[in-house]
Amino acid sequence: MNTKLHAVTDARGRPIRFFMSAGQVSDYTGAAALLGRLPKADWLLADRGHDADWLRRQGDKGLHPGRPSRKKTVKYDKRRYKRRSRIEIMFGRLKDWRRVATRYDRCPETFFSAIALAATVLFWL
Repeated sequence: MNTKLHAVTDARGRPIRFFMSAGQVSDYTGAAALLGRLPKADWLLADRGHDADWLRRQGDKGLHPGRPSRKKTVKYDKRRYKRRSRIEIMFGRLKDWRRVATRYDRCPETFFSAIALAATVLFWL
């Protein structure tokens, strides 16, 4: 079983919302599922995998670099893009939980519940 976890965090790097998709599904699917339910934000950080014109129109004001295959280069705010490390730190803290890091659960629903439990603890620590 191969899955991909998409996450939204607040400005402090605390997990807010998760979405799990199949491993071969594009990152755009996870972004569309997560952004549809969120309130309007001032700015949105994402990685190169989320480089789409429709996502940039959602409020992403050039905060992440474009894909290398993009024909027109995109200017982005390097200072704000460095704050994306908070998201990576949140994923690292999730993987401190051995059950999440080693993926003991074969069923995606059970694995997602382990992620939700770990995220609940991380939110309040």
